[in-house]
Amino acid sequence: MNANEPHEQGTGGWSQFGATPPAAGGFPRRDTIAMEQPPPPPPPSAPVKPRLTTGQKAVAGLALAAMAIGGGVVGAAVATAFQPQPQQVVSAPSPKLRQASNQLSTAEVAERVQPSVVMIQGQTGEGSGVVLSEDGLILTNNHVVVGAAQGGGQMTVKFSDGKTAKATVVGTDPPTDLAVIRAQDVSGLTKADLGDSDQLKVGDDVLAIGSPLGLDGSVTRGIISALNRTLNLGGEQRQQLPPGFGGEQQQSPVQGTTIGDVIQTDAAINPGNSGGALVNAAGQLVGINTAIASDAAGGGVGFAIPVNTAKQVAEQLIKNGKVSHAFLGVSVTDATGDVPGALIRQVTAGSPAAKAGLKEGDLITKIGDTPVDSGDTVVGQVRGFKPGQQVKITYMRDGQSAEATVTLQEKK
Repeated sequence: MNANEPHEQGTGGWSQFGATPPAAGGFPRRDTIAMEQPPPPPPPSAPVKPRLTTGQKAVAGLALAAMAIGGGVVGAAVATAFQPQPQQVVSAPSPKLRQASNQLSTAEVAERVQPSVVMIQGQTGEGSGVVLSEDGLILTNNHVVVGAAQGGGQMTVKFSDGKTAKATVVGTDPPTDLAVIRAQDVSGLTKADLGDSDQLKVGDDVLAIGSPLGLDGSVTRGIISALNRTLNLGGEQRQQLPPGFGGEQQQSPVQGTTIGDVIQTDAAINPGNSGGALVNAAGQLVGINTAIASDAAGGGVGFAIPVNTAKQVAEQLIKNGKVSHAFLGVSVTDATGDVPGALIRQVTAGSPAAKAGLKEGDLITKIGDTPVDSGDTVVGQVRGFKPGQQVKITYMRDGQSAEATVTLQEKK
């Protein structure tokens, strides 16, 4: 396997299908302990007419958030005082997304972000996109553009207010499965607020917003369940149309690719979410939803391309119409021994790897701070670097650990 080429897929691979709602949970039961009451005090010498006051109020609220957050919340409160009072009903607050610096409710985050997420439609496929500029630049997945543009290359963008516009391709980058398109004759769009995916932590709350199964503006809630995953996208993407859309499941050829440093989330992602937004608790874009790994018998795990990678790719596509990728110059395979890593099978003469002293038979165990457990990890990591960037590679040779600093070149 070449570290600069896609890794061939087996019979497994990533699937864009299948999600089973989680089973309902419950709360532990607690027994009530009856406390012995003290004897009542003696009556006052003279009756005193009780005074009406506002009293003390006990308020209880219950908020239920469904997987599709757009359903809203339900709340209730009961007010009591020393004198009987009418029952009062108040709205319970929307659940909070956890972020110390900016506590926004789920509904507030969704309301803030939805105008910057669009639905992309074509004759044989559909997906989602994120607005980058007020004049119509939109970031999405390469496989969304390929599917939607089939049959004449016409695409339509549908905005959150129901308006539509024709769209054309600005540039695509199959190795990272990213693309930029432009909606025609539009202005004043709400562009996404770009966050910093390097600041994400496992357990952070996130929302996925897009158009799963043609249901535009859908919002699902979850957490970051893992970071720095290596994602293999096969050479074929499939779009399954919801009932009533007409037509059978469509297949469109897409170049297979391997992507490193991918975000894993348990927020529900389905066909049509691809290219949509993964946002943090402040409503900032932290990832572009891309794929789901699923078992045919149950739910799946979603994956998103980090926004820091997407931003870098989008800037080059907008400026040049193409992306420059880094070149290491090794062919690798998975290690078979007790030590996990990527075994170098071949080093290209004159390549950055050769100049750094790497040799055939070396076992790469770490790139930068990222442990290497397979050849795919090397491929994904190299694709996330820039030409000219210096990278520390840790490897083993003759049973001894060593390090090499490689200055990556542009892939020709």
